[in-house]
Amino acid sequence: MASEYTLMDPICLVENQNNQLTVNPTALEILDKISQPVVVVAIVGLYRTGKSYLMNRLAGKNHGFPLGSTVRSETKGIWMWCVPHPSKPNHTLVLLDTEGLGDVEKDDPKNDLWIFALAVLLSSMFVYNSMGSINHQALEQLHYVTELTKLIRAKSSPSSGEIEDSAEFASFFPDFVWVVRDFTLDLKLDGCTVTEDEYLEKALKLVPGEDPQIQKSNMPRECIRKFFPRRKCFVFEHPTNDKKVLHYVEEMSENQLEWNFQEQSKNFCQYILTHAKTKTLREEIIVTGIGLGTLAKAYVDAINSGAVPCLENTVTTLAQGENSVAVQKAADHYSEQMAQKVSFPTDTLQELLDLHASCEREAIEIFMERSFNDDKQVFQKKLMETITMKKEYFLLQNEEASGKYCQAQLKQLSEPLMESISRGTFSVPDGYKLYLEAMDKLEQSYNTVPRKGVKAHEVLQSFVQSQAAIKESILQADKALTAEEKALEAEHAKNQEAEKEQELLRQKQKEQQEKLDAQDKSFQEHLVQLKEKIRKQSENRLREQERILEHKQKILEELLIEGFENESEKMRKEINQLKEEIQETENIWPSIFVELFYMAASVLLEHSLIQ
Repeated sequence: MASEYTLMDPICLVENQNNQLTVNPTALEILDKISQPVVVVAIVGLYRTGKSYLMNRLAGKNHGFPLGSTVRSETKGIWMWCVPHPSKPNHTLVLLDTEGLGDVEKDDPKNDLWIFALAVLLSSMFVYNSMGSINHQALEQLHYVTELTKLIRAKSSPSSGEIEDSAEFASFFPDFVWVVRDFTLDLKLDGCTVTEDEYLEKALKLVPGEDPQIQKSNMPRECIRKFFPRRKCFVFEHPTNDKKVLHYVEEMSENQLEWNFQEQSKNFCQYILTHAKTKTLREEIIVTGIGLGTLAKAYVDAINSGAVPCLENTVTTLAQGENSVAVQKAADHYSEQMAQKVSFPTDTLQELLDLHASCEREAIEIFMERSFNDDKQVFQKKLMETITMKKEYFLLQNEEASGKYCQAQLKQLSEPLMESISRGTFSVPDGYKLYLEAMDKLEQSYNTVPRKGVKAHEVLQSFVQSQAAIKESILQADKALTAEEKALEAEHAKNQEAEKEQELLRQKQKEQQEKLDAQDKSFQEHLVQLKEKIRKQSENRLREQERILEHKQKILEELLIEGFENESEKMRKEINQLKEEIQETENIWPSIFVELFYMAASVLLEHSLIQ
């Protein structure tokens, strides 16, 4: 990826003008040039809480995202900064800075909800930034998380039953990091020192009681615990005790900031850059910069149409673009490898076909790694067609190179013969015998030339045929031969020519069989890799289900300890349904696997036979 697309200034990805969200086309163009996997870190929080400062630090800069020092939110919409990931080679770090929640100038508070939801959907690590401490007020301000069940859907057609669609959120939501700024409390509970993470988990414990205010504050606690399996907390002290310079933190050097704040900032950045994962969707589908742009547009389009962003529908949309890219990447790799490794003309057709098979195998691996949701093998068929066309081009190049090389060699080797004919060397008694000896010598010399390639016999045969008239003329002019001997020689020459024609035909039949065998080998390679891909998908699905089951069982244990029986019963139902799904994956999937495999095989075989 070109450096100009990563070392740029921040740019608005999702604009928020007049309470209307739109995706910035220029930002999409930048993402379209990023074919690498992306690690996406989004930060959300109330306005004027220092979110942008943290994002600038993650980018390794003091400047970049605008910092607000008044009661007006500086960042509008969602801003994006793409930089090379400092510790993940061939990955791009995408930082998303969102407009401050609760801005006094906003007309429609629902825009805050959509900004919050988009940050969750687009990121692989979600940072929530607040001030002071994690108390009742802080949890009430995080009411946005309780609205996610109304703003996001996992499936386009949720299964009927008592289990909510939101039960699947944990399978694709990002990691959650709560940053508490200007923290002045001691990290102690019941007189014992606790870690920042323990402080967060304590704050997220449900509070017993029937009071509506208590139940209201429990809702964000319950949602965070349920939707975000992986959680982390950081507390930051004041960056400086001098309030006059707080507005200019971005202009201050490190040594002007409080030492504790510097250390806390370093720890935060180190954790994010080390632990923030590559952005993935369900079943470990890796998202690239191109895919991130597709996601952003699909989600915003859904919001503007009055619909609810749906992960399942978005994955289908994303697959179209990503699979097209996968085909192109695989085909380009095939072309590049063939061009680098082939030396025209190859000695035999099989040599070229073996090279083709090796490069095709690598190309299929690239396609299988990048493609997903290609259930009807539409894109795999397209790859087969593309590589077949490219293979035919290489075969044609090989034939042309062989033909030209053989003709050049034969022209050089036949020069003495042509000179002898011109001088009348063979226009003497026994001249026909001399001519045959000269031709035999020429053929022997030609046969010793290495790497003549697939056109060697054809070019020689063509040359011999071009000499037929001269050969007949020398034969008839040879006074040492009787008429009967000449007839016998003519018959012998005719038989030799027929034999060489048969030999040439056998060679072409052999090459045709080699091509058919190569085609079958290609088909088998596609099937082998497709079978492996389906197997891995099954393993990924099972691994994801087991991870979520472990998460839900942990929540159930916490609810039982805290004494929340109603919530415990709901969680039991979710666990039981998930166990049934896992059982289905383990028991029924093998038969589904066979069905999918044979269906795919028939589709690919149909294409192979057409070829």
